[in-house]
Amino acid sequence: MSKIDQVLHSGNSHVTINRDPNVPRGEFGVLDLKLSAPGAENLDFIATEPHPRAEQLFAGAWSACYISAFGIAASLKKVTLPSDYSVDIQVNIGQTGAAWFLGAQFTIRAPSLAPEVVESIAHLAHQICPYSKAVHGNIEVGMNIVTV
Repeated sequence: MSKIDQVLHSGNSHVTINRDPNVPRGEFGVLDLKLSAPGAENLDFIATEPHPRAEQLFAGAWSACYISAFGIAASLKKVTLPSDYSVDIQVNIGQTGAAWFLGAQFTIRAPSLAPEVVESIAHLAHQICPYSKAVHGNIEVGMNIVTV
């Protein structure tokens, strides 16, 4: 697996489980997409540019799948997730020399949980999520855990 030396484009996603249909949405000039995943309710891909690039669409699709897997992983570990947990994924496309690569950076927010608990759930979610399994060993994937 190669690392990207020069990032040329990035696609970002922020996905939450929306339990309140009145919550403020994306700002002017952006659109919000309702996503679905088996066993998940009301997934939101918030504030996407009106003409998303492939990196943004991949980040959004991966986010919808991963946040569902994260919930399943938490259930398997018998951990109750905070209502405001979220997953951000940044998918980068770039070059190392003449070769082109993808990379991803995850930021998982789970306020009030211990970082090691969130990290354990996150790793199990990568073993469950079909998108994570599809790219495993093929692209560099980093992870940030935020618990405050």
